[in-house]
Amino acid sequence: MVILLIGLACIPISAQQVMDNERLAEILDTETEKVTGETGFWEVEYRNHMLLVVTDPENNRMRIFTPVIEERQVEKDILIAMLEANFHSALDAKYSIYEGFVISVFTHPLKELSSFQFIDALQQVVNLANNFGTTFSSTDLIFGSGGDDADAEKRINKSPSKKKRT
Repeated sequence: MVILLIGLACIPISAQQVMDNERLAEILDTETEKVTGETGFWEVEYRNHMLLVVTDPENNRMRIFTPVIEERQVEKDILIAMLEANFHSALDAKYSIYEGFVISVFTHPLKELSSFQFIDALQQVVNLANNFGTTFSSTDLIFGSGGDDADAEKRINKSPSKKKRT
């Protein structure tokens, strides 16, 4: 079994299925509740969230994102916790600010993206959005402590911008 896995890992990307818009569309149709839009710019409903999936095949890029909260509603302490989470608990998905909103976003080269990575990215973007203001995590895996956990917890709990998403 180990030899098989090592052999598969050695197959060059050109021999593996290269990700493209057609393959992404197939995955979105299978994995999400609703898909609208056009090739390379989809709006999808996934686990009670509206996600945007945008590709730029010419520049080999792909992005998934969802709005989390309006930027003006977020206090400085929460913004700091959010940035710390980008290092410790937001793994492949990250927090960002776009057009006045905190968003959860995943970016990746399009051609090199695997089906598994894409499905995992959808989940991480939603998890990160759901965990804003609490654990700020995209998965159960956390790298390091990010400083004093008790201080971070105090910052999060005292902030009036901590809101439960519905």
